[in-house]
Amino acid sequence: QVQVVESGGGLVQAGGSLRLSCAASGSFISINVMGWYRQAPGKQRELVATITSSGNTDYADSMKGRFTISRDNAKNTVFLQMNSLKPEDTAVYNCYVVARTTVGGTRGYWGQGTQVTVSS
Repeated sequence: QVQVVESGGGLVQAGGSLRLSCAASGSFISINVMGWYRQAPGKQRELVATITSSGNTDYADSMKGRFTISRDNAKNTVFLQMNSLKPEDTAVYNCYVVARTTVGGTRGYWGQGTQVTVSS
């Protein structure tokens, strides 16, 4: 079983910054891709950014240049540094982890989400 826990959300003014963290724990052989998705009220969940175990990153176009994803493989943790935040960045941010386990093979696991609210 893999547990995924996010932290770091909150309320910030437009133009401000927040740093989200996500830690994976439990019984797994390895973690492949780690990433962040978000879902705003009334909208579909969308990709924010992903990072592979070797450090290759991918970003949604609207986040490029403002958000930076990074990870600490030794601690099975992924971070999302968000700068120049806009009101439209308001959403629940979910961490997603692809892990290989002895029981379940390779599959994705979601965290419970952390709320980010950007005021204008």
